[in-house]
Parts: sequence; C-alpha cells; structure tokens
Amino acid sequence: MASPPGSAGPRRAGWYPDPEGSSWRYWDGARWTGARSSAIPPAGPNLERDDLRSWALAAHLSALLSILAIGLSFIGPLVAYLANRDKPFVRDHAREALNFNLSFLICLAALLLLLIVAELPLTWVLVGSVVGWLALICVAAVKAGQGEEYRYPVSIRFVR
Repeated sequence: MASPPGSAGPRRAGWYPDPEGSSWRYWDGARWTGARSSAIPPAGPNLERDDLRSWALAAHLSALLSILAIGLSFIGPLVAYLANRDKPFVRDHAREALNFNLSFLICLAALLLLLIVAELPLTWVLVGSVVGWLALICVAAVKAGQGEEYRYPVSIRFVR
C-alpha cells in the first residue's frame, strides 16, 4: 500500500488506524512499519496543531469555567486571546469567544434590567438565552476541536 487509507496522497509519518485490524500502526511517510499499538497513539508530528486546537477549545470552554468561578464569562476567552495573539487559529477562536461572551453579558444585563425595573415577565426569555448560550459554546468548542473556523451567529464584534 502506497499511502495510509483515506488519504489523497502521501501523508506525514505518524500513527494511523491499521488497515488490517482494529489497532494503530506506524506509517513512516513511505510505508507501513511493523510497529503496532492498541493504545491511543503517542504524540507525533502534529503535536503543535493539536496544541493549537486545545487552546482554541479552551478559549470557548473557559467561558463556562469563568462564569462558574467569578460570574463573568468573558474572562477565560480574554486570557486565551491575550496569551495567544501570535497564533492566528487560536487568536480567531479566542476573539470569537470573547466577542460572543461580551455580547451575551450585555444582553443578559438588559434582560435583567427589564425584568427588575419594568417587571416584564421575561423569565422564559432569560432561561432560553442561557440555554442558547450553552448550546452555541458547545458547537464552537466542537468546531475548534475539529480544527475548523467558527463564527457565532449572534455576536457584536467588539474585538476585531
């Protein structure tokens, strides 16, 4: 076999699913070797790309941790943005998460103000907003983990 299954052409050296079984097998860049593993494959040449994905994923999910720890969902994405401004993939995801969470905070404050001052029955709107916030963060985190770009559908672009 000239290249790992599922590839359009030559692939980098690394661990790939074994074409002959249910384990992992090492591809040296030109041919399959005898090295096999049933465990999760060790880190390979894609380590930097995986690190970038992890940071991008953390930029989105840190909003959940931030809101639980200190009540402000934009702190986690802000830290990820400031720590990775020199990495375009992470910077884009962190900026999206930061903008979305700042937008959400403003909308949440407006809803709470209307709920308290105007005594409007907006409880279900408030609950729906929080559920939507959670769902969009989960979608963004999945896209970041897959290495894809993502833009939140409802967000004010504070940071460009």
